[in-house]
Amino acid sequence: QVQLVESGGGSVQAGGSLRLSCAVSVVSGVTINTYNMAWFRQAPGKERWGVETIQPNGRTVYADSVQDRFTISRDNVKSSLYLQMNSLKPEDTAMYYCAAGPYNRAYVTLSVAYYRLWGQGTQVTVSS
Repeated sequence: QVQLVESGGGSVQAGGSLRLSCAVSVVSGVTINTYNMAWFRQAPGKERWGVETIQPNGRTVYADSVQDRFTISRDNVKSSLYLQMNSLKPEDTAMYYCAAGPYNRAYVTLSVAYYRLWGQGTQVTVSS
């Protein structure tokens, strides 16, 4: 059983920063080294889409709209995933989800369908 729990969301003004965390609970003998990890977001009435993903080897893929503002990182020892968000904009307002998918060294994707495990989400609200 693997569980993902996000934290760190909140309300900030445009230009501000937030750091999201995702604690990954894994069963004994399993580590998050076997997972691609990612952050997704979903605004009200919109589809969920991928923000950033990171492989166990540190390889990352970013959505164009967040590159140079958001930074994904992971701590495989602590079984944790992070998202540092800087220069936030009102259009970044959404529910943010942590997700895990099977590790494939040759394949990196931000497709929702690839990720099988999801957290409950943490709300980020950016005011102008």
